Amino acid sequence: MRFARNIFKGEGIGMLPVVHQQNIEQVNHNFIAAYSIGDRTRTFLKVQDGCDYPCTYCTIPLARGGSRSDTIENVVARAQQIAASGVKEIVLTGVNLGDFGIRDGQRQDRFFDLVTALDEVEGIERIRISSIEPNLLSNDIIEFVAKSKRFVPHFHIPLQSGSNKILGLMKRRYQRELYTERVAKIKEVMPNCCIGVDVIVGFPGETQADFLDTYEFLNGLDISYLHVFTYSEREQTEAASMKGKVVGSTRFERNKMLHILSDKKRRAFYQSQIGTNAQVLFEDDQKNGYMHGFTKNYVKVKAKYDPLMVNELKEVKLVELSADGEVEVAELETSYAHELKLGEPLVGSLNA
Repeated sequence: MRFARNIFKGEGIGMLPVVHQQNIEQVNHNFIAAYSIGDRTRTFLKVQDGCDYPCTYCTIPLARGGSRSDTIENVVARAQQIAASGVKEIVLTGVNLGDFGIRDGQRQDRFFDLVTALDEVEGIERIRISSIEPNLLSNDIIEFVAKSKRFVPHFHIPLQSGSNKILGLMKRRYQRELYTERVAKIKEVMPNCCIGVDVIVGFPGETQADFLDTYEFLNGLDISYLHVFTYSEREQTEAASMKGKVVGSTRFERNKMLHILSDKKRRAFYQSQIGTNAQVLFEDDQKNGYMHGFTKNYVKVKAKYDPLMVNELKEVKLVELSADGEVEVAELETSYAHELKLGEPLVGSLNA
């Protein structure tokens, strides 16, 4: 799932951040607002920066400083500006998005407060949460999204490991039992919700048994896809000096196994959506004569390019999952540029 963009509108924002080796005291502790430009359908709105979590593999506190946020009022104002530009979807971003609300070193708001305020912004059809830590994804947030006017049923929740031993070595702020509870709650109130997972393989001390523990844990979860990362050493991190380093070839094999599992999970999720109706927001991209769009629950649709469909919300039916993992769709509206007959298959696919 790609939530970063290279071009931003905002003071001091350019290319993606480069990690510099510097003391945290040297980092700018002021929040700099930014949002992406150049995309007619989706805008990435930064509402939070920095992180206070001491994860042993991560350089973000060194590179980006402590957690800090914009005000709710400023975020709402920017969302209104984005809506006025004709963009229909906002993706909320931050280094530790769920920690929104810290200003001048003190907590002044909660992420839930921001979510409820943004749900009232007229003109934005969809708001998507980019990534949120499981310990910060409260039942209040899950239940609100389930009945929200604008927030879509899609969560990307970092796990990093399904082994409680490894989570402890990483200094993550939860154990896997909490993660299980979060997934179960989401599926209870939003059965068709898309759930993405971040996971790291090859962390120091990860034995084959630990990895298989992670594999079986993920295999048993009702999730939709994985983002798999191979651990690599970073200077000035605690993990870089830990014992039990995993050899490169083993890291590679574990990465490969989880990628295969991710493909299996994605296919199962797509299959579960066959026969359902969905609203698709088509984007302004064109490749080999095709354009793409996403359903609210992050199913990616491929259809023949039609410039009149760009930034338009269309009702379709997900018809069939083919052997190669593609899903054909049929339109439910008669307002496409070519006015296809109801139920006529579109030449397209889903291949997020």
